Formats: sequence, structure tokens, C-alpha cells
Amino acid sequence: MIIREREHDFIFIEQHNHALVAGELIKQWKMGPFNDSPLQEAVIFAIEQHDAGWIPADKQPFWNDAKEMPYSFIDFPAPMKTLLYSHGIDHVQTTDLYAALLCSEHYVRFLEQDDTESGRNFVQQEKKRQEIIHSLLTSFDEKLFSYHYALLQFCDNLSLFLCLNEPGENSHPFFTKGIPLSSALPHFSQEKMAVTWVNDETMVLKEFPFNNPFSVTYDFKQIPKYQIRKNGLLNSYVEAPFKQTTIQIKEKQES
Repeated sequence: MIIREREHDFIFIEQHNHALVAGELIKQWKMGPFNDSPLQEAVIFAIEQHDAGWIPADKQPFWNDAKEMPYSFIDFPAPMKTLLYSHGIDHVQTTDLYAALLCSEHYVRFLEQDDTESGRNFVQQEKKRQEIIHSLLTSFDEKLFSYHYALLQFCDNLSLFLCLNEPGENSHPFFTKGIPLSSALPHFSQEKMAVTWVNDETMVLKEFPFNNPFSVTYDFKQIPKYQIRKNGLLNSYVEAPFKQTTIQIKEKQES
């Protein structure tokens, strides 16, 4: 779950809804060896499904009593988190091996430096999965895979930027200096992409990697803190209606 805390309420964005935004971003991509690749659909599937493991957990969010707020994906307990990661990769693998390899690599890189038992076990398990998938793929291009993985990273990060920040703001510490850009994406001149809000409905990018200006929409729930104190987190979340935020993404025009 993505959580934004405000003075009187919490904003909840389910991880899969954030991933669907990432999927809309990659569908607009115009640069490099992507649109002509026979692996294009596999990459799109990986990006829009990379957080599918969170779907069941996000339907019934958990309360962090130490912080007196709901758990987010950032502080969710590691043993449970790795189970969700594995479940999500399993889900993707039933449809596409290459997409599963991308998702596996995505989460392994999160946890390669994790010294907890659950983190070490997860990385070991996923390394074995990757070996099996490599053996099953008829051909594998390491350089192209790195490019596809960099696309997943970029779309994930840009979608997270949209969801972690209030519309019109750039206050979350993950992205105050911009969106990280992998060296596997040779189209950009900087190591980070500058993002500028025009207003709370429109953002502009200096090095625009998409076909045309477009919009993305994500679902969220807004729940007052007093309601959680009165009815509990689970009941409050289940009963709350989904709302929507739409953001326009455009190219920054040089003055």
C-alpha cells in the first residue's frame, strides 16, 4: 500500500493501481529498441503486473501500532513482504517467463543488501528461479534485458513519484532531486530526470520520452483519521469508496 499522511486523513493507493499507472507510461514510450521488439508485450505485462503480489494484502490494510498509522510498502514487515513478492512473481510467471524474469530481477535488486533471514532466503530462491527461466528461454540478450529492466525501473519510479507526492508537490524524499535514470537508457543526457509541476493537475518533463502529451489516472481512498479511531482501519477501508486523480504529463517547453 502507498500511504500519504495528511493532517486529518490518510490517502491509500493500492500497489497494483500504482503498477497500472506504470503500465500506462510504458505504453506511451517512443525511444529506443522497444516498440519494434518482439518482447514488447512481455515488458508491458511485467511493468503493469510487477506489484500484483500486493493485491490480496492491500484489500485489507494493516495497522502499524508503533507509528500509529497504516503500514505502507516501505515499512511493511520483511517476512510478509517477501511472501507477497514471491506470490506476485509466481502470478506473472504463469503467463510469461520473460516478464517473470524482469519482475524477479526487480525485487532481487531491492533485497540484495538485505541481511535479514527472509531477505537472504528470498534472494536465494529468486536466483534459482532466474536460472530455471534462463534455461527455458530459447534466446536471451543480456543487453536488451538490461534495457527492458531499466524501463521497468523508470516507469515504476515515475508512477511512484505521482502517487507518493500530493498533486502539485515534490516533497517525498525519494524523488526531490528527480527521477533516477539508468545508464541502460541511452536517450537521456542527465542521471536524473527533472519533474516540474505546472499546477496540481499537470506535470512537465524536460527530456520527454513519450509519443505525445497524455494523462494517467489512479484510484485512491481518502479516510479520515477520526473514522479509523471510531470504526477501525479494516472496516473504514472496506467501506470507503474509491476516488480518482488524473494527471496530465507534457513536455517542458524551452523558454
